[in-house]
Amino acid sequence: MCHQSVGLIARALEASGITTVTLTSAWSITQSANPPRALFSDFPLGNTAGPPNAPDVQIAIARAALDLAVSASEPGIIVPTEHQWPEPWKDEARELIDHRTPREATPQYERMSDMAAAIEKHGEELACPVC
Repeated sequence: MCHQSVGLIARALEASGITTVTLTSAWSITQSANPPRALFSDFPLGNTAGPPNAPDVQIAIARAALDLAVSASEPGIIVPTEHQWPEPWKDEARELIDHRTPREATPQYERMSDMAAAIEKHGEELACPVC
């Protein structure tokens, strides 16, 4: 599931009274989805909970996520972990190898019919309490 969808689902669950923490390795995407609280690991995509065969790191990240569920004092907080990927995965210029693109602050639609459906449901302002 993509980072943005997870953030939107977390906001819907929080609106129902369920505490959530999302794990992410894509800060800008997570920030645009504005989840209630997120734990960021600067790891390659697909490895948000830690490297393969590194249960000590994976357990530490799970514990940090549980601690964040209890300790987060403000909504929309993204907290970085202290863990480092065991080998270089970024190029010399610190640009991401997977060439992620910046995220837009405004909704983006694949089809005009998607935009029309959103406007019909939420109005021109798109002031949806979840998305």
